[in-house]
Amino acid sequence: MPKILADADGNLILPKSFMERRQMRSCSEYWLDEREGDLILHPRVPNARKLYIEPTTVCNLKCSTCIRNVWGDPIASMTPETFDKILNSLDGLPELKRVVFTGFGEPLTHPRILDMIEAIRKRDLSVTMGSNGLLLTPKVARELVKLGVDRLVVSVDGVNPETYDKVRGAELNRVLDNLHHLNEIKEEMNTLMPALGIEFVALRSNYHELEGLTGLAMQLKASRVLVSNVLPYSEDMKSEILYGYQPQDPFKSSGFPVQTGAFIAWGNLELPRMHWGAERRCRFVNDHSIVVGWDGGVAPCYALSHNYSYYAIDGRKKEVARYLLGNVNDAPLSEIWMSEEYTRFRSEVLIFHFPSCPDCDLRDTCELRGLNEGCWGLNPSCADCLWAQDIVICP
Repeated sequence: MPKILADADGNLILPKSFMERRQMRSCSEYWLDEREGDLILHPRVPNARKLYIEPTTVCNLKCSTCIRNVWGDPIASMTPETFDKILNSLDGLPELKRVVFTGFGEPLTHPRILDMIEAIRKRDLSVTMGSNGLLLTPKVARELVKLGVDRLVVSVDGVNPETYDKVRGAELNRVLDNLHHLNEIKEEMNTLMPALGIEFVALRSNYHELEGLTGLAMQLKASRVLVSNVLPYSEDMKSEILYGYQPQDPFKSSGFPVQTGAFIAWGNLELPRMHWGAERRCRFVNDHSIVVGWDGGVAPCYALSHNYSYYAIDGRKKEVARYLLGNVNDAPLSEIWMSEEYTRFRSEVLIFHFPSCPDCDLRDTCELRGLNEGCWGLNPSCADCLWAQDIVICP
């Protein structure tokens, strides 16, 4: 997909043959691609709007639902040098609005997390932070309020302490106490920020507690509750899934009274899809998001940000290879974002130019089903991505 030229009047200068187009290397404002005989122009614009930063892969918990149970990636934290590379890249992304500090580790375990947030806030960018809430001490909470963090998403996978302990191996009351302290500090400082969001991973062993989740959200003055299905990384979690090929609604049997997207007394509720469907869309690409890992590696989404295995919707074990489009230690974010490979990947995802593996008649004998690859289209393939189905949802 070569870059193409424009003349002084803005008219495109196109080579006569596809081979000539492939040989072009001088740059203007577009990448040129060809799909099924049609020419496609991809604007090279630094229009990223949302940046996910994974400060660390270190965590103070060992949750039964976590990807860290099956991966071989390093347990490490982002260095100051790597973060500075990110920071120095931000001027090249003029449309950037929000930075999200989260990932597959606990951000509050990073010794410089407050400094990192402060550096982002000095650029007048909105900040979201995801956390398990156990390290959200009153001192830390007060600093988050002072820094102007406007969204805090805390994982609470059980309303009853016993259920929470089974999933996370920790005390729910410690998290709730921290969140109550946060609310007291916000009231003392006369602010509604950070707005609290609760993330709940629905399992066969905890979905009956969804009815009590709305009451807990009200007590905690949460403005949002996000319910996601579990992505089963392990054999144990495979037996915990609630979704499938056919339409089903376990939330009704749980006594949960509202539907997805509902706005109720305390805020917004978002429920996942419960079965495979025809509609597929990537929130990461649609939101113009970039994911930067602890080591500076740039991925297009969470699903492709690490090496791991999980069980697909048909129950088959699937190996996922990390897909990096660059590294901030080697190039600025804007350069990576506008690169040929990244631009083309986003284009393919926007129209979801991938096969639908779960619907394929050959799925039982296809060797590619065990990898994140497809029989046609770009690879890595998003063919059976559960995030694109809204079966799995991230903040």
